[in-house]
Amino acid sequence: MTEPDGLLRLSQWLSPAFPVSSYAYSHGLEAEMATGRVTDAAGAQAWISGVLRAGAGRTDAILLGACLDEEADFDALADLARALAGSSERWIETRDQGAALAATLAQLGEGDGAARAYPIVLGSAARGLALEPRLVVAMYLQAFAATLVSAAVRFVPLGQAVGQGILADLRPVIEDVTARALEDGLDGIGQAAFGADLAAMEHEGLDVRIFRT
Repeated sequence: MTEPDGLLRLSQWLSPAFPVSSYAYSHGLEAEMATGRVTDAAGAQAWISGVLRAGAGRTDAILLGACLDEEADFDALADLARALAGSSERWIETRDQGAALAATLAQLGEGDGAARAYPIVLGSAARGLALEPRLVVAMYLQAFAATLVSAAVRFVPLGQAVGQGILADLRPVIEDVTARALEDGLDGIGQAAFGADLAAMEHEGLDVRIFRT
């Protein structure tokens, strides 16, 4: 497989058009917006940056990087991903997207068909691509950030150009998180975005919900 072919495949898998329903999840951000804790572009950017640096962005990046190792134990990494899910909704989010990704990849003749947490499914499939781990992880994080930005654009609401500006400003964060995740590896895994975890728990009790999480 050539590098361009691998890049095209990965771009397709991470595209909003790929049927994993990423648009339906806010990762708890809806609760933050509904309660008035995130009300503008600056607040949305700060919240997403925090999730990338200290929350699921960081842990998913480490798990994904570990999956790209030739000796990766996908079942053990899947168990770790489940243990790291800070709430029921966080687990539902990564479980359901992972299952949808695995099912669609199987229909395309990619992956092993096993339904695991989202970064594990992506990593197990991406290991066969001719791509550097830093590129795979960075593209995953950008897709994750773009999903959260899209949620803010729709709910706050923000203009499309403002949303793209937030995503552009998050590029240095994505690069930094990618580098640190690959350097720290599984020995450095952990997260400290407690506010995001609490928001995901709070989201379960909202009377009106647009997003699944």
